[in-house]
Amino acid sequence: MAIRPLNFTTISLHHHSPRLSHSLLFSPSPISSSLASTLSFLRGIASKTSYSAVSQQQQQQQKLRKELLLKELKETETLAQKIGKAIRHPGFPSKSRVYADVNVIRPKEYWDYESLIVQWGREQDDYRVVRKVGRGKYSEVFEGVHCTDNEKCIIKILKPVKKKKIKREIKILQNLCGGPNIVKLLDIVRDQQSKTPSLIFEYVNNTDFKVLYPTLSDYDIRYYIYELLKALDYCHSQGIMHRDVKPHNVMIDHEQRKLRLIDWGLAEFYHPGKEYNVRVASRYFKGPELLVDLQDYDYSLDLWSLGCMFAGMIFRKEPFFYGHDNYDQLVKIAKVLGTDELNAYLNKYGIELDPHLLVLVGRHSHKPWTKFINAENQHLALPEAIDFLDKLLRYDHLERLTAKEAMAHPYFYPIRNAESSRTRT
Repeated sequence: MAIRPLNFTTISLHHHSPRLSHSLLFSPSPISSSLASTLSFLRGIASKTSYSAVSQQQQQQQKLRKELLLKELKETETLAQKIGKAIRHPGFPSKSRVYADVNVIRPKEYWDYESLIVQWGREQDDYRVVRKVGRGKYSEVFEGVHCTDNEKCIIKILKPVKKKKIKREIKILQNLCGGPNIVKLLDIVRDQQSKTPSLIFEYVNNTDFKVLYPTLSDYDIRYYIYELLKALDYCHSQGIMHRDVKPHNVMIDHEQRKLRLIDWGLAEFYHPGKEYNVRVASRYFKGPELLVDLQDYDYSLDLWSLGCMFAGMIFRKEPFFYGHDNYDQLVKIAKVLGTDELNAYLNKYGIELDPHLLVLVGRHSHKPWTKFINAENQHLALPEAIDFLDKLLRYDHLERLTAKEAMAHPYFYPIRNAESSRTRT
């Protein structure tokens, strides 16, 4: 609907003919002070009335834009409510390219967390809470100290959840103990009265990523992503998927140049052919496999999440894929990676999306990564960084670099070179 301009009848010198305005303002004849005062008053009214008309027009236009946006959002929400689960046709299995049989060849006790008998450590009273540092869906996290030696630690108090989930997290942390850049589990305690369990971890003097990432140099980003890849390759080699890689779960003590991968609450043991819950990972870091209901995913999910983190860092755009819900998250990915490529992925794995979701996704061509480079990020988004990113953010999870392959990418040559120099000395 077009907005008709509001017509105002005003008395204004600016609305008279130029000749009249000129004669009034620049006439050599003397103008009485009362006439000058009247003219000044009329100009003031005209100016205010004119501004008022423009202001009202702008308000009407903003109101209309808001109404259209709300209508569009309502239509999108209505469409989203109609979306059903994708259909996975038989005969299109998926299996990890690496570490696929780690848990097959290991004894059952290694991965059968349901049989774990938890050995509770010290009393919960042995630890004192200092301050709250975070909270999640399943826990509250505090900075604390051990009362005996005053050593700093992190206390993760678990909210009431299934015992099975608690056992899984503990078993995984125990299996990964001592691995490179894996947060160390120091103790497992519970409150005597409520029986609420708490996990005690090593303390990391973390700087919030929203503060830290914008300050990181090209070398810093290479260094920390390489350190994160060490943690991922190790956990994958031990048959474990993290399933929640994101900046919030990567603690960085920049002064000590120390990185730790934390929060193993969603981590799971990989078994080839097993169908897993797709409701894992945080929205902005969810791989396409989760968004199209491909349940036999594997370790490569973590590499997609790392790719999203990396894109946010080198392009200074956090989060890189900013979806409003899971459906919109797929739309945001498709707008960059293209819909032809999405369809090829769906066909390869026999996935049939709900027609309503296909309508929502629309049609988009592949967008070159170079389109995201600007004056603020060009010192980070270098050709080898773009090549590395391109090899991570692939629809097809089997086409993504594995953690070990990623560490061998030319992007990390300066880091590998520095490491080998330290080893020689």
